[in-house]
Amino acid sequence: MSDAPSDARRFCEAHLVLASHNPGKIREIAELLAPWHIDVRSAAELGLVEPEETGTTFSGNAILKARSATAASGRPALADDSGLAIEALGGAPGIYSARWAGPEKDFGLAMARVERELDGHADRRAHFVCALALAWPDGHLEVFEGRVDGTLVWPSRGKLGFGYDPMFLPDGHDATFGEMAPERKHEISHRADAFRRLVAACFAG
Repeated sequence: MSDAPSDARRFCEAHLVLASHNPGKIREIAELLAPWHIDVRSAAELGLVEPEETGTTFSGNAILKARSATAASGRPALADDSGLAIEALGGAPGIYSARWAGPEKDFGLAMARVERELDGHADRRAHFVCALALAWPDGHLEVFEGRVDGTLVWPSRGKLGFGYDPMFLPDGHDATFGEMAPERKHEISHRADAFRRLVAACFAG
């Protein structure tokens, strides 16, 4: 498990499972993988069961999902675990970001809850974290983390992206992730940051 390209295993396989049932994540990761012309299938597409996310960190949950998908499919699997960490809330919702959206995955409700929890707090700083775990059927594993910092806006702005994107304004920009074109978000997001590390270690060269 390393960020150093010299220490990491190169990905040479033709097939890869995206260990996710989240359409937004699947779309973003598939777009990031497009230049490598890999046959990418999602766990949802293959009918794989979602494991219970019992990890206590983003990396722990990503590893759990990647290992579950590669064991079930017999193919290498890439899993993402990501979420929003809010400074004034002690890092919440963090690994529980999706759970704040409830069983219906209603992120409109989740964003409204964030605003209620902040209750007018002056500190609006937050960051997104993404952990990517790449697992092979033989048990080998590579893990990479990315991060993007910003502030939270309310009311939320934009209909693009997914999750908490419409209320997250990345540092140095005047558009929320919900207002950004996908190609622009791919340049600066937490997922893009983690993906750059993954590519440098496992795909480049």
